[in-house]
Amino acid sequence: MGGRKSMQWLFLSAGTGVSPSSFGAWGHRIPAYQISFRNGHPKNQKADSHTMWVSGRCYQEALEKAAAQLNVNEEHLELTQDDDVLDTWFSSALFPFAVHGWPSQTDDLDRFYPSTLLETGHDIIFFWVARMVMMGQKLTGRLPFKEVYLHSMVRDAHGRKMSKSLGNVIDPVDVIQGVSLEDLHARLEGNLLDPAEKERSRRGQAADYPRGIPECGTDALRFTLCTYKAQGEDVNLDVNTVQTYRFFCNKIWNAALFTMNALPDNFEPSPMSEMLADCSIMDLWILSRLSDTAAKINDGFQGYDFPIITSAIHKFWVQNLCDVYLESIKLSLRADAHRAWVSRNILLTCVEAGLRLISPFMPYLSEKIFQRLPGRPEREEPSICVAPYPTTKEFSMFDTSLEERVALSLDIVNRIRSIQKEFGIQKLSGHIVCNNDDLRGVLSQMCPTMATLSRCRKLQMTNQEPDCCLATTVASDCALLVEMEDIDVPRVLERLQAKLAKTSTGLKKIEAQRSMDSYEEKVPQNIREKHDQQMEVLQADSARLGAAVAMLKTAR
Repeated sequence: MGGRKSMQWLFLSAGTGVSPSSFGAWGHRIPAYQISFRNGHPKNQKADSHTMWVSGRCYQEALEKAAAQLNVNEEHLELTQDDDVLDTWFSSALFPFAVHGWPSQTDDLDRFYPSTLLETGHDIIFFWVARMVMMGQKLTGRLPFKEVYLHSMVRDAHGRKMSKSLGNVIDPVDVIQGVSLEDLHARLEGNLLDPAEKERSRRGQAADYPRGIPECGTDALRFTLCTYKAQGEDVNLDVNTVQTYRFFCNKIWNAALFTMNALPDNFEPSPMSEMLADCSIMDLWILSRLSDTAAKINDGFQGYDFPIITSAIHKFWVQNLCDVYLESIKLSLRADAHRAWVSRNILLTCVEAGLRLISPFMPYLSEKIFQRLPGRPEREEPSICVAPYPTTKEFSMFDTSLEERVALSLDIVNRIRSIQKEFGIQKLSGHIVCNNDDLRGVLSQMCPTMATLSRCRKLQMTNQEPDCCLATTVASDCALLVEMEDIDVPRVLERLQAKLAKTSTGLKKIEAQRSMDSYEEKVPQNIREKHDQQMEVLQADSARLGAAVAMLKTAR
């Protein structure tokens, strides 16, 4: 929190308030006692007892003070403690050390106080955080924590504050377990909304959850919340986004299932040092990706940058491991015994390390899979919770040069997939021409992998350009040539030009809307963001379709 602002608040803050017990407040009971004389005492002044009060840390201390103040024996006095409590934030301010037995000097207090990090919302930074700082300094002489992490405020998918009258309150249990639209409507009958607000709530629920809220699970919800930017920014929580990450959980489960099915019975993993010498290019690439991912995630944890962490985890599991490496080794797993042995070990290494990377965000899924994987001989942790977190010290195989060469190969794969999709070719035949000797050697080794990933009929290196080929540049010294025999050029060209015209029309429509006067002031932010997203998609489609049309016109 800001130093100047927090110190100003601390110096100018008023005294602790009182919470009336009639409001059901909880907290420390006010240590003030009303004094009255017992029956039979000559100075019995019960009628005026409301004017006589005394404070004390306990009943006996207050009784002694009252007796001394009135110059009477204690047995003649009767004290009644005030029923009200101090402000709730007063009691909360004592939380960091009171839970460890303070004011007694307990072992827990010595061991766990002060703590390292407080995680809270920015809206109570001065109601609670500042008070804990004051109380900690005053009563223990030490700050209660070293750092404060401010989480985001969760709003609905449209950026609105959650409100029962709007019907947009998202119950985490509903997201975890799922709920039908009918059940959401039924709950409205149990609250105190007037009929008009209930109807508005029903309409809001029907608009946001026409099919109810799907079951997403705890891990998917937790992971989703961590993908949003934090440190004071609001989170517009969209249940559809949570469902997307539930599908991500399914992808992890399927990757683990593929791995376990690929391992023979009684498979015993081998140490990494025994495999590196026999690794293929793709084996070394996925280990390099794992090393880079571990580095980014650990850096993210140091800066509490959870969106960076979750993005790195998602990219490794989906784009690197599942979409590329798993597909590339399917032939290797059916190859000779030694090659298959290396691939199985690398695959298991990556899956096991990937589970450890994701375990803080998805503890249930990662633990369930971890318990079913063959254990490594050098580690025998009973649970993923106590397994060491992956670091670059454990995985130090990052190779920039290798990643650049494989990136070019994957670019060729994407080009082939794009051409097959746009031109309506099921399996094309292609050739690669490369004028760089070093790069040519790598691409020659990668040709079988590229053919597998792109699902093309044939892909090979060539020194001369074959006749009747469609050429596309991949790099300054590398080109992809596609045989034309499978392409119906007039038909494909007509279809692509129609798509391009439709895309151009959509672009012009959005551009016209954005060019209106007072667009920024009159159009809601969520609509403007939707227009920006549509614009990006249409611009990408236009560029892609335009390039395909140009290629075909050149080929004609």
